Amino acid sequence: MGHHHYHHGHSHAHPDLKGRNLLISIILNIAITLAQVVGGLLSGSLALLSDALHNFSDVLSLVISYGATKLGKKKASKHRTFGYKRAEILAAFINAATLVVVALILMKEAVERLLDPQQIESNLVIWLALIAIAGNGFSVLLLKKDADHNMNMKSAYLHLLTDMMASVAVFIGGILMKFYQIYWVDAILTMIIGVYLIYMGYDLLKESTKVLMLFTPKSVVIQDIVESICTIEPVKNVHHVHIWQLNEEELHMEAHVDFKNDIKLSEFDEILEKIEEHVYHKHGINHVNIQPEFDKCDSKSVIVQD
Repeated sequence: MGHHHYHHGHSHAHPDLKGRNLLISIILNIAITLAQVVGGLLSGSLALLSDALHNFSDVLSLVISYGATKLGKKKASKHRTFGYKRAEILAAFINAATLVVVALILMKEAVERLLDPQQIESNLVIWLALIAIAGNGFSVLLLKKDADHNMNMKSAYLHLLTDMMASVAVFIGGILMKFYQIYWVDAILTMIIGVYLIYMGYDLLKESTKVLMLFTPKSVVIQDIVESICTIEPVKNVHHVHIWQLNEEELHMEAHVDFKNDIKLSEFDEILEKIEEHVYHKHGINHVNIQPEFDKCDSKSVIVQD
């Protein structure tokens, strides 16, 4: 059985830089959360308290992301043959799930406040919202680059981005309450924040679930891969195909390959090299595990339930 690895052209984020940026964001969000809790209690603003709750979920999500980044660097062992390479995917799943849960809690509180509007100290709301916008805005800029190619960092980035937008909504609400005494806007803005969180969290939750369930990545068309491998001589058939994403950087494929002739092992090594280069350059698969076969009586279906 041949098992090769390709690592060309990966966009590796710098783990130390990722960790440092996450740590800075954690400290900022702890400070913002404490300020918003105190301010929300003093002002009576539900939107400010809901923003504080979301900020607290940000702190938890950033801590999870930070831990996953550190775990991901640990080496494989006999008991953990893949190491902790899936830690960041798991972190993304947890963080996406918390986005949705927090959103539902906020919406419930908003409905209750809408039914019973209360006067709010708008000046405090405005200033604390501005502080939160500045803090979260800085954190968003720190994580933006890594969020483009790392699901874990994207989950942390989304938490911070949605919280920054929530703070903008709170700020607008504070202005409306100060100058127009429209106090019910506090609850309406909280509802809008909740809907937006669900919208943002659902997509990431779906994508991370697909990776954890070993689903074939949407960018991969198995039939195209099978047909392209069959153009390599002396390949006769490709079946029992499994393709999955281990983490952000590793795409794995295993398959049974039928050969037209009873070839030597040295010949197989040469063909394996061709298959490996072929699927990497054309399909982005960098871990290939091939089981060679000749005249074996088994199912020749591309997908077989093992």
